[in-house]
Amino acid sequence: MAKLRIRKSNHAMNRSLGGDIGINTLLAIFGAFMFLPMVYTVCQSLKPLDELWMFPPRFFVRNPTTRNFTQLFRLMGTSWVPFSRYIFNTAFISIVGTFGNVMLSSLAAYALAKIKFPGRVFLFNIIVYSLMFHSTVTGLTNFIIISSLGWMDTYLAIIIPAFCTTMGLYLMKQFMETSVPDSVLESARLDGASEMRILWTIAMPMVKPAWLTLTIFAFKDLWNSGTSSYIYSEQLKTFNYAINQLITGSISRAGVSGAAMVIMMIVPIAVFVISQSNVIETMSTSGMKD
Repeated sequence: MAKLRIRKSNHAMNRSLGGDIGINTLLAIFGAFMFLPMVYTVCQSLKPLDELWMFPPRFFVRNPTTRNFTQLFRLMGTSWVPFSRYIFNTAFISIVGTFGNVMLSSLAAYALAKIKFPGRVFLFNIIVYSLMFHSTVTGLTNFIIISSLGWMDTYLAIIIPAFCTTMGLYLMKQFMETSVPDSVLESARLDGASEMRILWTIAMPMVKPAWLTLTIFAFKDLWNSGTSSYIYSEQLKTFNYAINQLITGSISRAGVSGAAMVIMMIVPIAVFVISQSNVIETMSTSGMKD
């Protein structure tokens, strides 16, 4: 019987220096391309009115000015509802909605991923199928439910639906399945730990990148939420809604619009920068199994 000849080599399969340079150059080009919208927004906020309506339009600003920000703050001072109220509404809805989303998604994901009970596969399939439906499709159903519960024109109309996003539950469930070993959980159960203690002291630290990523996504969506069909009182509307009301007054407020967009994107960018390492870790390890 012929023996197979195995070729041994001491050389590892590595990319060449030219390959590394090419990949890094390509990533830098794509990164710069994705960064352009933010640069353009900042440039728009610093352009004087004559540059805003220049034809052909220019990407970068020639004579930067802070007049647009000054005018924005002056307009904010003329509102009959203090802008501090709009900021409070946005911060309250964003923080409470994000916290509830992460907590409920983590609890449900742990049950679906690590507790064996009848029907859990069927429930997870329903969650996966629900990802196909856009919020516009379910808008009428949500309106009827919220109206029947008496939550119209209250914070609950925005906060409670934010608790129940299926995308967050799907992300947490998949990450818990791949990152939390069953052997560790069984050892904790044998030591007498309750399921809630296992979740908060063992599982949650292991999936920290996942729930930090969910926190960023949920906070971004709530922070950027504008006017809602459930909120009618001016005192309960969000900062984004108030800004949009100011900048749609006339075409002369085009620069003010750019200044408002810069202010609106500062907070989500800051949250992302603080947690970017965990987000990158989530994206790089999702879908991997031991």
